[in-house]
Amino acid sequence: MTEFLIALIVVVVVFLMMGVRVVRQGYVYTVERLGKFTLAAQPGLHVIIPFVDRVGQKVNMMEQVLDIPGQEIITKDNAMVGVDAVVFFQVLDAGKAAYEVHNLYSSIMALTTTNLRTVMGSMDLDETLSKRDEINARLLSVVDHATSPWGVKITRVEIKDIRPPLDISNAMARQMKAEREKRAEILEAEASRASAILRAEGEKQSQILSAEGRREAAFRDAEAREREAEAEARATHMVSQAIAESGSQAINYFIAQKYTEAVSKFATSPNAKTILFPVEATQLIGTLGGIGELAKEALNSNPPSSPPAPPAQPRRAAPSVPPSAGGDR
Repeated sequence: MTEFLIALIVVVVVFLMMGVRVVRQGYVYTVERLGKFTLAAQPGLHVIIPFVDRVGQKVNMMEQVLDIPGQEIITKDNAMVGVDAVVFFQVLDAGKAAYEVHNLYSSIMALTTTNLRTVMGSMDLDETLSKRDEINARLLSVVDHATSPWGVKITRVEIKDIRPPLDISNAMARQMKAEREKRAEILEAEASRASAILRAEGEKQSQILSAEGRREAAFRDAEAREREAEAEARATHMVSQAIAESGSQAINYFIAQKYTEAVSKFATSPNAKTILFPVEATQLIGTLGGIGELAKEALNSNPPSSPPAPPAQPRRAAPSVPPSAGGDR
């Protein structure tokens, strides 16, 4: 009897242990009772009826990444390109994901591949290379709508790589090189034009400043000549007044002054070793006599009773005999 009780207790313990299930975080277990889905067990401890209930599928509820293998796609302009893509998805309803579709991963991959061919096949090669965002958005919309009955949410669809044919790649490289060379030539032409404009502006400003300088210099020269003419006119007027007041004495004074200055230049000339005065040079003595008379009148402050006598004419010197040949002068 004791052995029977012990065996019964062992069977009960084993039966209970068979009914205990622990669901890990990030997963949901589907529980089937007699082959029918009855419960989606959330993470934690659960007790099921052994031999009646069983765990159907362990559904991953975390966001997952599905790699789409490379596909050869013909574009609208009959260009063959290779495309790689990835799909990010998350299961929202474990029951639908387990029982609404067979092999969820293969179904999502097939659906994405088909729509990828449809979307890119309706576009030109240039559009497929330049409009990746548009392709991703269209794929996301179509695939997410198709997988919503499966309890799956497509979060992102991304094109990883687009591989055009080798000859098209070479042609695109040459086109890019030609485009860059064209841009470089345009930039060089614009730089040359800007440089020429700046140089012309500089020359224009230089000519304007030069013309203004010449105008200012001419104005200054004219002003200087005007001042000089005024001074000359004032001096001439003063001389005329002096001559009118003093008569021939003032004339003799001015003539003697100029004559003396001219003779002094002969005396200070570095090239003059021998000076020959003309006969008329002896008249300088008479002129000096007139200057002396003017000085006396200035000292006495009395007007002269009669004008001074003109200076006596000196006798002309006999012409000198030229020295004999070979003699000293």
